[in-house]
Amino acid sequence: MHYKEVKGILSAKNGMNLYRGCTHGCIYCDSRSRCYQINHDFEDIEVKSNALLLLEKALGGKRKKCMIGTGAMTDPYIHLEQDLEHTRKSLALIDKYKFGLAIQTKSDRILRDLDLLISINQKAKCVVQMTLTTYDESLSKIIEPQVATTKQRFEILQTLKENGIPTVVWLTPLLPYINDTEANLRGILDYCIQAEVYGIICFGIGLTLREGNREYFYTKLDQHFPGLRQRYHKKYGYQYIITSDNNNKLMEIFFSKCRKHNIVSDNEQIFRYLHTFPDNKQSEQLKLFT
Repeated sequence: MHYKEVKGILSAKNGMNLYRGCTHGCIYCDSRSRCYQINHDFEDIEVKSNALLLLEKALGGKRKKCMIGTGAMTDPYIHLEQDLEHTRKSLALIDKYKFGLAIQTKSDRILRDLDLLISINQKAKCVVQMTLTTYDESLSKIIEPQVATTKQRFEILQTLKENGIPTVVWLTPLLPYINDTEANLRGILDYCIQAEVYGIICFGIGLTLREGNREYFYTKLDQHFPGLRQRYHKKYGYQYIITSDNNNKLMEIFFSKCRKHNIVSDNEQIFRYLHTFPDNKQSEQLKLFT
């Protein structure tokens, strides 16, 4: 871990990352790609030392409320968060200034902050996004070794549902020759159906590989799936978008299941939902008490 002072915390679209790097060890992680210019060891977490001061200044200076997003590049509940509590403190600021929150994680540490998630959702809007890739628990621990298993994430989704917090699932990536199977897909979709998620984001069955994350991914294939790297090389070469041979069949199942259970599967619609602040939330709440 090391600290760095930064010039700003919110992006043009009101996204933020309190940390850079990650310790969850997911074998496919796109954030390892060199295009993101993380100029330190990926597991040596960069902590933005002045992030909370910048966030409070930014929220206090905004004339119009909006959704604040976090978790796109670095999971806000990496191991350091347990002690540093930067994510919790940022949620407290979002709650204080009555902004909305769209937060993405794979960690059960998010339940530590359930009180703040509930409060934000009552005052504005809170949407929790969870990534689900691997229904088989033993395989999940290989692909995403240092984070909550898929079953544990499903249980988180259930808890959020019970507390009235809407959820979105990222169904990505499904790795060719590893978890791009009908059984895997149906297992994950059953979890989503039981948890009554608002929507599922899916860009197709496969993954993306580019300089930085490709090398790490292939190292892990050698470690856990001997011979599979050669199979990838032969079929895909150095392609950026890696599409499974099972894509068409599995996507048909995906869309059919989503339609049947009223789960939104249109990515653009889901992203609009994540970015839309409910301007009428306070007026709606007032009507409930009059």
